[in-house]
Amino acid sequence: MQLIVDSDQNVLLPEGERGRALPLYSREAFEIISSLWSKLAWNQKYTYTFTWLGRPVIQLPEDMLRLQEVIYHLQPDVILETGVAHGGSLIFYASLFRAMGRGRVIGVDVEIRPRNRKAIMAHPLAELITLIEGDSVAPLTVQRVRSLIGSSETVLVILDSCHTKGHVLAELEAYHSFVTPGSYILATDGVMKEVADVPRGKPEWTSDNPAAAAEAFLKTHPEFVLATPAWRFNESDLHANITHWPGAWLKRARY
Repeated sequence: MQLIVDSDQNVLLPEGERGRALPLYSREAFEIISSLWSKLAWNQKYTYTFTWLGRPVIQLPEDMLRLQEVIYHLQPDVILETGVAHGGSLIFYASLFRAMGRGRVIGVDVEIRPRNRKAIMAHPLAELITLIEGDSVAPLTVQRVRSLIGSSETVLVILDSCHTKGHVLAELEAYHSFVTPGSYILATDGVMKEVADVPRGKPEWTSDNPAAAAEAFLKTHPEFVLATPAWRFNESDLHANITHWPGAWLKRARY
């Protein structure tokens, strides 16, 4: 993409639109620049600069803030997340549950490094977190998760482990039945398709990514729909998230 930003004339000239100058301070210009910023931020590992209550949390802050509002209004009994890493996301969910006075977190990872496990289990919110080490799509792992969730509990599932299309599709198949009507299963980090051409990206990501897995899953699961939650407050002209999770929000409409 080629962009000309003229802050003297307050215009933006996008590639392929010579002669069509967008007002620099317009919604359309904001969305174009934000999309490019998101790619630059990903390549610079911007998301690797944040912590939540002492633990690294490798997420785009806007995605976290949008997600917390969904959690608050959904009031789930359980959040299940595949992909533990440093544990920051688990601590984030646990802190919301502590504030709401309800809920618990289950984290699944094929390898939970000892120093991360130790830090998570030593955290003041550890009592709200259960860790399961194992391949997220292995039947034994799925069975262990199922044993921890009651049949009447509201469940939100977040997939954030291996991000290949094949693995995410396998996780969607393994865990979609846990999701209660009105709740979601999220296939995070579909941004891979947008950053395939940056220095840290890979060309195959244009088709091998979580958003592609979500799209394939929807073709055989009509009980789910792609439904990014609407903003509950908006006094702006904007309507689109700045996100690393495009195509992630799969909502269960029925059993």
